[in-house]
Amino acid sequence: MLAIADPNDLDQGPRTKPGVERMCAVTRQVSGIDNLIRFVVSPAGEVIPDLKRKLPGRGLWVSLSHATVADAARRGVFAKSFKRELKVSKTLADDADALMVRGLSEALAMTAKAGQVVTGFAKVEAAIESRQAIAVLHATDGAEDGIRKLNAKIDGVARRNAADSADFPVVSLLTKDELDLALGRANVVHAALLAGPASKTFLARCQMLIRYRMTAGDKVSGATRKET
Repeated sequence: MLAIADPNDLDQGPRTKPGVERMCAVTRQVSGIDNLIRFVVSPAGEVIPDLKRKLPGRGLWVSLSHATVADAARRGVFAKSFKRELKVSKTLADDADALMVRGLSEALAMTAKAGQVVTGFAKVEAAIESRQAIAVLHATDGAEDGIRKLNAKIDGVARRNAADSADFPVVSLLTKDELDLALGRANVVHAALLAGPASKTFLARCQMLIRYRMTAGDKVSGATRKET
């Protein structure tokens, strides 16, 4: 049985630095804050995810896992730790997922503004062939034929450049409508990321969402990765 948190699990505020470790209030495992989600209580008494770790007030940390967040909500971990009655949504784990998707869309929009995204099958294919692409995005509801052809192109480039051993991300986390909205254009099914800090930020958020959705035995959830 998983342990229940106590008031000592609460932090004193949002001041956290890279490398800081916290204990998950559910599993009792200590990990770096990048592997955890901070939760705070709003003025209305609602438990809300603090994904950017900047919201004021004391916070409680839970593992970056949909299943663990759902378990925390179900077991009453938040009320016991904050020592007060709280409004904890039954869909808290899904709400956190939705916030991550929103953050992913915002990061992609910033990546596009920085000129680090190309869209359209032909342009994405050319970016892969020229090895300018550092990652490829497919809409979750995109046609299988186009996805298959671009993935085959990625595999072909990888075989011709066997010296490259880094992972090449092939991400499928956003729908066509979400890609359209983030990129400010219509009918986006495929996109390629070009090198740059904005792309790096976007990919970091992708990994956060993927890890959040993982369950025991999963390698990925909502995305694929190809070795290059």
